[in-house]
Amino acid sequence: MEDEELAKSLLVTQQPGNIRISNGFGSNDTGASASGVTTVLLLSAFVTACSAFAGGFVAGYSAPAESGIIDDLGLSVAEYSVFGSIMTIGGMIGAVISGKLADIIGRKNTMWILDIFYIMGWLAIYFAKGAWLLDLGRLSLGFGFGLTCYVVPTYLSEITPKNLRGGITSVCMAMMPLSVSVAYLIGSVINWRALALIGAIPCLLLLFGLFFIPESPRWLAKIGREKEFEAALQRLRGKNVNISDEAADIKDYTENIQKIPEDKILDLFQQKYAHLLIVGIGLMVLQQFGGLNGYAYYMNEIFELAGVPSITGFIVVSIPQIPAITLGSILIEKFGRRTLLMVTVTGECLGCFLTGLSFVLQNLNWWMEATPALMLSGIVVFEAFYSLGVGSIPWIIISEIFPITKKGSAGSICNAVNWFCNWLVSFTFNFLVEWSPAGTFFIYGSMSFLGVLFIAKLVPETKGRTLEEIQASLTHILQ
Repeated sequence: MEDEELAKSLLVTQQPGNIRISNGFGSNDTGASASGVTTVLLLSAFVTACSAFAGGFVAGYSAPAESGIIDDLGLSVAEYSVFGSIMTIGGMIGAVISGKLADIIGRKNTMWILDIFYIMGWLAIYFAKGAWLLDLGRLSLGFGFGLTCYVVPTYLSEITPKNLRGGITSVCMAMMPLSVSVAYLIGSVINWRALALIGAIPCLLLLFGLFFIPESPRWLAKIGREKEFEAALQRLRGKNVNISDEAADIKDYTENIQKIPEDKILDLFQQKYAHLLIVGIGLMVLQQFGGLNGYAYYMNEIFELAGVPSITGFIVVSIPQIPAITLGSILIEKFGRRTLLMVTVTGECLGCFLTGLSFVLQNLNWWMEATPALMLSGIVVFEAFYSLGVGSIPWIIISEIFPITKKGSAGSICNAVNWFCNWLVSFTFNFLVEWSPAGTFFIYGSMSFLGVLFIAKLVPETKGRTLEEIQASLTHILQ
């Protein structure tokens, strides 16, 4: 009964000044862990955002490049389908090893590796004369993207102070859906080889930027590199900032957590981790089954069905994303992850309903002159609410709720589930549309509605607390 009450208490926002936790340390927003923005922190966020932007560009590349690649290389539809889908295979492989790799070699070194795979992938596509090099490049890009989905939110959650963590991570993760739209727009006016070179630009920025950003202080503390840990934390918080309280909190937590046996993936399937694992996997399923890839991978076909010119559609869909990303970074710290996620998933549901309704009207030959506008409105609403929160908040929560000894395994599982659902939605979309275009989007909308109930019942609020405070409060459930 006591555990049940404690679990329920996680579902409401805890004000930082009122935190009472079991291991004896707490803080408020005036403490050392509630720091301001520094040049090194901004640089680290920008460099990490380049990785997220590069990943989104990978996802958005295949749709605008399709006709050019097929014409220039003489690929069959089946061969191009392999090219389009092989990224998901690479993504799943990257997802499975992402957590363990980042735990062993570090967050920053993992970003080095994923960037190498990105650059090799784009070069392979640019120089491709046939299907095999094209597919190899796409596989390499998918592998890098799979690593990105884990290491970006994890690194950001570990370097940012609690009062900035949600906003900064939200903006960086929202670079993924934004860059998908950028790829669509640029790809509509240039050829596929030039588009591949443009895709390499954020990868080169990432490559250059990695020389100047620190490793995650929490990872350094975990592996016992104390001097480097303190130096990295000092760089991130500012030269003249007193980091002693925050450093002590991190070290105390790390020392306590080291007493727990070494991380094994099967340990996560114990009853004490069930709640956290259900939350993590559930958020990944929700993010994909809301219909993201139905929109992302088949935007051209949707515009065609609606009678909207592709370039017009892409421009209209892209415009609201930047203000949505900006607004999301502000609202996430004001209202919390859980509240904003429920609102944005509800918005996704509305977008799917409007899209489905436009197909119903089209089939009935009612209000045909209004159908394209209604279809476009549905897509804009969906993409705007996705950018506002659904695209980033699940990754933020997953990077916050798992203990550092379990974060690698848990992150790999959740990331792999996300990529599997990504493939499943992409694979089934054409079959569903053939059955019923309207029914397809009503199904996606229904999944989003169920997602709101899932969030309300199970997802904890993590706003305004350090990672150590979050873990201390969650230990009540894990006992």
